[in-house]
Amino acid sequence: MEKLFRGVFDTEFTAVITVTDFLLCLGAALLIGLMLAFMCSYRTRTSRSFMATLALLPAVVCVVIMMVNGNIGTGVAVAGAFSLVRFRSAPGSAREIAAIFLAMGAGLIVGMGYIGFGLLFALIVGLVSMLYARLNLGASRLTARRKTMRITIPENLDYTGIFDDLFAAYTTEHELVAVKTTNMGSLFKLTYDITLRDPAKEKEFIDQLRCRNGNLEISVSQQEVRGEL
Repeated sequence: MEKLFRGVFDTEFTAVITVTDFLLCLGAALLIGLMLAFMCSYRTRTSRSFMATLALLPAVVCVVIMMVNGNIGTGVAVAGAFSLVRFRSAPGSAREIAAIFLAMGAGLIVGMGYIGFGLLFALIVGLVSMLYARLNLGASRLTARRKTMRITIPENLDYTGIFDDLFAAYTTEHELVAVKTTNMGSLFKLTYDITLRDPAKEKEFIDQLRCRNGNLEISVSQQEVRGEL
């Protein structure tokens, strides 16, 4: 039975992981993954697929690290495989990326055999993540007033400064961040970052804009975060 769990290329000098140790580490990694999935979803809207991935990721990393077991060549190959996954998946939010790194770190620690440290690491960082979500860290009073507005205008309308008086009346800040042609060039889509003076007057603002753009499509959403280097 023991031969079933030995590698074909193993020798008498190769360290072999026992089935008991393997199951112990795998079980701990699955438990950590489940714990992290619930902690990282606290006060955060996440998809079911992301939750399942986060719950299983520590176990996957744990098993990979156990199988590498000091083999440098295999370790480099595994690192390359993990880097390829990044380019085959859609980018997520900063919180999701941090959760994935947290799960991978916990799985790596458990895979090295430090089950206690892995549990402690996941518990501390997970609780801190929940605390930050509870405190709404990074939020400000301006968040509710900061919007991204997209306005569609006909091609014969010069958008340069045409809405400036309305922006001055209804916003404290506004910036044109993108211009895009659509519908075979017959329409322009303008994207603005704005800060409303009074969120209660958002509909009134949109109605005024509709009188200028020929009642074409206008959309307002939460302001997109654009990182700067």
